[in-house]
Amino acid sequence: MAEITEIDPYSSILLKKLTLLNESAQIKVDIVEVEKAIYYAKKYHGDQKRDSGEPYYSHPLQVAYKVADYCFKTNVIVSSILHDTIEDTDLTEEIIKVEFGELVASQVEALTRVKIDRKISSAEMIELAYYKEDHEVLLIKLCDRLHNIETIGAKSPEKRREIALETLEIFVVLSALFETLKVEQELIKLCYQHLSVKPTLYLLQKEMKFSSEDSFQLLSLIFQNEVSQTYNL
Repeated sequence: MAEITEIDPYSSILLKKLTLLNESAQIKVDIVEVEKAIYYAKKYHGDQKRDSGEPYYSHPLQVAYKVADYCFKTNVIVSSILHDTIEDTDLTEEIIKVEFGELVASQVEALTRVKIDRKISSAEMIELAYYKEDHEVLLIKLCDRLHNIETIGAKSPEKRREIALETLEIFVVLSALFETLKVEQELIKLCYQHLSVKPTLYLLQKEMKFSSEDSFQLLSLIFQNEVSQTYNL
């Protein structure tokens, strides 16, 4: 079995949180399986770096840290840790299936924007997961975007603006689906920090790359869903 040979600060913080939550959780997270996922994330992301200079594997570990506040299940934590591996490393869906099971493999594949024929947008990924009622994937993607926008300071002003506008249009709506008011407020605050002025709704509709019709359809789809049947968050 794979073992972590060196406990880095990112792994330590995540494992301490999961261990603490396990003390009061009715259904425990499998810490050994999480450690195995950390090992694979560190192994396959290798020397990859984020724009900030941090090791890339720090990102999925911090995403998993956020996810644990809303869904305390082993497969969801593991999928969070591995969510970028198929897209950005040599780790394959087949290997993940063998090592972690079919559910985790399918979730990581669903979180992969590079498909057989093309690279899909974040909005398309969310719509696909929504139609499949894959709420665990949606939650991971929401926490992924929250951490990304928390750490976009190293990107160009133009890229920060693009990410902020997309986040306001797509991910703030997604946070409403999960009734995560704290996440919604944090996303809005961070988006405004990366825009030159605090935009009105009218200006946002004109500047966002998605059409207002598409936005309305996505909003309608999400709010027509019976929220009570999605997740008991």
